[in-house]
Amino acid sequence: MGKLTVRALRAVLVVVFAGTVFVQASMVWVLVSGNDPEDGSLPLTPLRLITILGMLSVQVALVSVWRLVTMVRRGTVFSHAAFRYVDAVIGAIVAAALLWFAVTAINAPGQRDDPGVTVIMAGIGLGILGVALIVLVLRMLLAQAVARDVEATQMQAELDEMI
Repeated sequence: MGKLTVRALRAVLVVVFAGTVFVQASMVWVLVSGNDPEDGSLPLTPLRLITILGMLSVQVALVSVWRLVTMVRRGTVFSHAAFRYVDAVIGAIVAAALLWFAVTAINAPGQRDDPGVTVIMAGIGLGILGVALIVLVLRMLLAQAVARDVEATQMQAELDEMI
């Protein structure tokens, strides 16, 4: 991975992380200060709490990707240590999907005249779960690469002993 690519990715990660912290702080401030313009048509407090938790799941994924990029730069990504970060990304994506399904459930009663919105929102939740499945497949590929790397290291050690 080139230095420019790593720097660009890290810049994006920092900007997104700062944005999520800003959104979380704004939501917490609205909840704590009592300046909630809720008019009763939609339960905004649960949606704000879900937003705070959703931003937390994004932050977990961002930190995990940062750590994986660091491992790639050091050449240590093909190790068992990488699995914890990949698992954290998968967990964060699944948590985001579950939070999206909660938003869908909260929004559904207001969509009785047009249930298509709820169906579309549920489809988006399934799409988010699909991303988690893609990352799971990539995790399996990483597991195969780690196994091959361990096998190659053992074979190299055996060859070194014979020479």
